[in-house]
Amino acid sequence: MEGVDVVRELMRIEKKLEHIEKLLNELLETEESYALMKLSEESLKGFLEDEPDLYSERDLKVRYR
Repeated sequence: MEGVDVVRELMRIEKKLEHIEKLLNELLETEESYALMKLSEESLKGFLEDEPDLYSERDLKVRYR
């Protein structure tokens, strides 16, 4: 009977490890997406600095302080 408990426990551990692996992969994808967005922002910064603003403060309907 003890062997069955060991196998059951190993299967439980395997499922937890698979779940942890899935979470780690999701985290890595999120970090990669953030890094790409930050890189895009930085690379376009110089280009967009010289562009005129599309809207002025007068165009705002609500102003937050």
